[in-house]
Amino acid sequence: MDAHLQFPSARLASMSAARQAMGIKGEQVAARWLAVHGWEIAERRFRNGRRDIDLVATRCEPDGRTVAFVEVKTRASNDFGGPVSAVNWKKQRELSRSAKVWMSRFEKPGDTFRFDVIGVILETEKVRVQHVENAFLLHGMN
Repeated sequence: MDAHLQFPSARLASMSAARQAMGIKGEQVAARWLAVHGWEIAERRFRNGRRDIDLVATRCEPDGRTVAFVEVKTRASNDFGGPVSAVNWKKQRELSRSAKVWMSRFEKPGDTFRFDVIGVILETEKVRVQHVENAFLLHGMN
């Protein structure tokens, strides 16, 4: 087989590895951001089949515990609408399904739940964080 035929797949694999590394870095930045703002990280990458929730964060409130299901979107720039705009209705539906599984296993009396999106822009000279609280509602609940 010609070497030039193998190159595109090797390049794609390294690009995928680079994207994955950037995503992990973004999740670390987001977890630190949440901790600084009074949240505890209960779970990282909670898996439900093929779906996962990047971070499950909790914070004790006077009237109970708030649980935030956090989707982290990491980008190298704010081009194409930035990371937060990447959470479309399909992703919201997947997150809702996984959140329902988490709730069925770990919900405590008095818990309140929300979905947050944290966008992390990893620029060469600086890191920017955009935290959108209550970014969307739980799908499939009446």
